[in-house]
Amino acid sequence: MIVRIWRGMEKRGEAGAYRRHLEGAVLPQLKALPGFMGASLLQRGVEGETEVLVMTRWASMDAIRVFAGEEPETAVVEPEARALLSSFDDKVTHHELAFELPLNVASAPNA
Repeated sequence: MIVRIWRGMEKRGEAGAYRRHLEGAVLPQLKALPGFMGASLLQRGVEGETEVLVMTRWASMDAIRVFAGEEPETAVVEPEARALLSSFDDKVTHHELAFELPLNVASAPNA
């Protein structure tokens, strides 16, 4: 499995807007692509803005190329997303998932 990682900074006053965009516009499109295996969004406050870190999971680099094109290291940032962000990475990184410990929901705090 390949994990594709990208980050951006939401504009001040736009906290949560990128998440809504991701859930409402991006993920429905990604779910329809062969080889898409899931996504995670991490966020944190940084000096009054919100940093977002998006990690998508893919079966292969070929599956990523279907989404990103022949230059898969170039970030795909739609105009709607650009309008919400004060800055973002133009490039993404790809990592092979070497190990993952699944969460045991029964033993998780607040389960």
